[in-house]
Amino acid sequence: MKHIPRKRFGQNFLTDQLVLSQIIRAIDPKVGDTMVEIGPGLAAMTRLLLQGVPQMHVVELDRDLVTRLKKSFPEDKLIIHEGDALKFDFNNIPVPEGKKLRVVGNLPYNISSPLLFHLAEIANQVEDQHFMLQKEVVERMVAPPGSKTYGRLSVMLQWRYEMDLLFVVPPEAFDPPPKVDSAIVRMIPKKETLACHQKNLEAVVTKAFSQRRKVVRNCVAGMFTEQQLIDAGIDPQARPETIALEQYVNLARMLPIAV
Repeated sequence: MKHIPRKRFGQNFLTDQLVLSQIIRAIDPKVGDTMVEIGPGLAAMTRLLLQGVPQMHVVELDRDLVTRLKKSFPEDKLIIHEGDALKFDFNNIPVPEGKKLRVVGNLPYNISSPLLFHLAEIANQVEDQHFMLQKEVVERMVAPPGSKTYGRLSVMLQWRYEMDLLFVVPPEAFDPPPKVDSAIVRMIPKKETLACHQKNLEAVVTKAFSQRRKVVRNCVAGMFTEQQLIDAGIDPQARPETIALEQYVNLARMLPIAV
């Protein structure tokens, strides 16, 4: 029976076989990988991944799709975790000694940013991530300082990951077609992040980008003095979108450690 995509789950199923093959080549699954797919949907990518790995994990919220997956794959090949990926504890997936998780998925557009932040919490346990996301979101993720799309998402994710927009996927590759282009992003956790407390960096970046049109001195007034901005290597008259990650980290280091 045909599955009707559900808007509330942000379901757009990738059906283009050429695009699917391109994604699998980018992921390059290998025997021994601990692979977890978020939102396998109708399992178009899952089937191809299972040609490279003997077993994998999936996290799926839609009960109808869970039922379909259980009927389509043996339990020892596909381990299904029914639930919301935003609440799922990825620490529950067993990983062999010396190995890390490889995470993939066609992420629902309506939860992509919070899900990326949720996954950032386990970045040190992840080898790499390959995601399909709205092209606009990926452009924000990889945007350099000075770009119109550079913002909170850019700074926080670039602190944790090396990221590349691999290629763009047009709407007609999906059923139903979304109204926007999608893109594949590769995210590799950095072995060493610039030292600072994450909550402090989040607080600084959130404050700085709360009023994008203002100069940074006004945006962070009450949090930092003009002299502190200068000490961090920042022109107080600069706009938040022109300030580099390293400079935001310098500000975060000036704050008392958040509890």
